[in-house]
Amino acid sequence: MKTFRMVIGAGAMIVAFVAASSLSFATQDMAKKEKKPCITCHESKAPKGDEGKKLNAVGKYYKEKKTLDGAPTPK
Repeated sequence: MKTFRMVIGAGAMIVAFVAASSLSFATQDMAKKEKKPCITCHESKAPKGDEGKKLNAVGKYYKEKKTLDGAPTPK
């Protein structure tokens, strides 16, 4: 029973790590690829803790097309 609890706990930690790491690497890779700051695609006035979730028009365009060529100009 003790081993089962340890396996469940370790599994939950691995799932949480994989979920969190995939989200954090995506924005850094995109910023490096495009050589633009994060603010280019994300709203600056997002609520605290929501900074990475609020995409502006440029961010929505990039999410759909995977390029900034032809993207609307940021305001």
